[in-house]
Amino acid sequence: MAGAAGRTMGTHKPLILPWLVSQLDQGRLEGVAWLDKGRTRFRIPWKHGLRQDAQQKDFGIFQAWAEASGAYTPGRDKPDLPTWKRNFRSALNRKEVLRLVDDRSKDPQDPHKVYEFLTPAFRDLAQPDTSPDTGGRWSTCDTPKATVEELLSDMTLDPFLDGGPLSLALAPEHPPQLLLSPNLDIPGPCPNVEPAENPLRQLLVPEDAWEFEVTAFYRGRQVFQQTVFCPEGLRLVEPEAADGTLPGQPIRLPDPGVYLTDGDVMSLVKRVLSNLGGGLALWRAGQQLWAQRLGHSHVYWAMGEELLPDSHGPSGEVPKDKEGGVFDLGPFVADLIAFLGGSRRSPHYTLWFCLGESWPQDQPWTKRLVMVKVVPTCLKALLEMARIQGASSMENTVDLHISNSHPLSLTSDQYKAYLEDLVEDMDI
Repeated sequence: MAGAAGRTMGTHKPLILPWLVSQLDQGRLEGVAWLDKGRTRFRIPWKHGLRQDAQQKDFGIFQAWAEASGAYTPGRDKPDLPTWKRNFRSALNRKEVLRLVDDRSKDPQDPHKVYEFLTPAFRDLAQPDTSPDTGGRWSTCDTPKATVEELLSDMTLDPFLDGGPLSLALAPEHPPQLLLSPNLDIPGPCPNVEPAENPLRQLLVPEDAWEFEVTAFYRGRQVFQQTVFCPEGLRLVEPEAADGTLPGQPIRLPDPGVYLTDGDVMSLVKRVLSNLGGGLALWRAGQQLWAQRLGHSHVYWAMGEELLPDSHGPSGEVPKDKEGGVFDLGPFVADLIAFLGGSRRSPHYTLWFCLGESWPQDQPWTKRLVMVKVVPTCLKALLEMARIQGASSMENTVDLHISNSHPLSLTSDQYKAYLEDLVEDMDI
């Protein structure tokens, strides 16, 4: 492939910044180019993989790096555009000498991103070794002294051996080794250290269950609260409902007779609950939450604040004969990034359901017979982390409240970069 710095047996994986400078200087990949004479700013084509006008040339830089880094060999490996793009993006995001200055990936005519080198040491990298044994490819032994920083920045985020929280630490089983020549202060061959996996990608892992906090209200009075992990989703059911064979963990709403003293209200609440049938089902599939009612009681839903549902009307009615989407992680994370960037509007993550009655539009929600609030605690944790990061540049810890997850220690820049990675992973 034109411009690809491929590898053969006996050669080492190139460092991405010297390799990238080489591609920019050669100008062989379409749309990959310097934007100024000082060679500090450059552009990378960034077209969505699902666009109808997408062509192979639009993703040339991602494939070129996959080939150069040894992750892809044409004719042997199956092409994997999402992985190529993710690995390239992650490799760039980890470089402190590089920053994203303009994200135009959503531009309908010319989707691309503009990056900038923050130090001239990387702008003026040595030219590629063109000696016969390398065939014009990058040799790790010929990289300049400045790239020692890049080698150090490629150290991975790994959990400690005792199973403690993730932290900035070297992978103990593969410690990087910088072999310096006694005569030349340049790094010699070193083991390949792959970029760390984005820890926020756990949010999309099908096997990892989200934690949900479920709170029920009868006529505005809190009567129930439970926090559960539900790998197959949950079902809100009446107090005496049998488990049956339906999927999802049954969450039994309490007997209204225990909490209500008004006989008429108690009777109406019991009627709503008795008509739930198989229940109100809620489950996660990928980046979305879906809902379906399995009984006769109509159910309306809306996003809202954790302490107050939306009073302007429902977002929709939960369908009976098919599933209906009630939440998409993509817009939430995009709004979270905007919030980190200074937007005053924080994204909503709380789902409110009104059972058996129309939505309390322009009325106090406390007048409704049965209201249920569902909070995905991982989303609450993400927003709280954003609020903390907005007030401090220090490293902070977040617990995603996902099964099999560990608390994460992240700086503000790391957190934002991982969120941006997550958005693009969901877009592909």
